Amino acid sequence: QIRPVESGGGQVQAGGSLRLSCVASGYSISSSNMGWFRQAPGKEREGVATIDRYGSTYYEESVKGRFTISNDNSKNTLYLQMNSLKPEDSAMYYCAAGGRVFGSLRPYYYEYWGQGTQVTVSS
Repeated sequence: QIRPVESGGGQVQAGGSLRLSCVASGYSISSSNMGWFRQAPGKEREGVATIDRYGSTYYEESVKGRFTISNDNSKNTLYLQMNSLKPEDSAMYYCAAGGRVFGSLRPYYYEYWGQGTQVTVSS
């Protein structure tokens, strides 16, 4: 069973930064379509940023210029650097692997999911 594990969430003030990490033991992150998704209470899960196996990145419109998705092959780790955080970024953030469509931000296309890490941004 492939289970990504997220870390790095927390509580920050608006304008602050956080870096989320995702590790999936026994699974090559660099050779997979990977993504970060988030879900706020009462809302549907939405794509934030994805990276395909060729290294191309895709972002949801509201996070462009503020968030950066990347992977470190030597550590087999996926990252999401989040800068200039806003209260509306508050949500549970999930790492997903095994995307069946390159670059898709749709949760439907991802096969393996972590348990999530909470991000709370206060104003």
